[in-house]
Amino acid sequence: MNRDQLRDIVLDELSAIAPDIDTATLDDRARLRDEYDLDSMDALNLLTALHQRLGVSIPESDYAALHSLQALLDYLEPRLQG
Repeated sequence: MNRDQLRDIVLDELSAIAPDIDTATLDDRARLRDEYDLDSMDALNLLTALHQRLGVSIPESDYAALHSLQALLDYLEPRLQG
């Protein structure tokens, strides 16, 4: 899976959790909780959905680092490659 495909999956899961976010104009570097009003439950639901869909374990200790779309992609991409 390439990065664009991974991005599409993450955005698909994000729009299921927060349908009011316009994923077409989403800034990959923006902090999802600050810029797009994702609360802690939304963030947890997103990470859970990504775990289920991609089969990637995301330990709770890593949650804080996954604050933007770019951070999510940077985190997930190598774990799907190896």
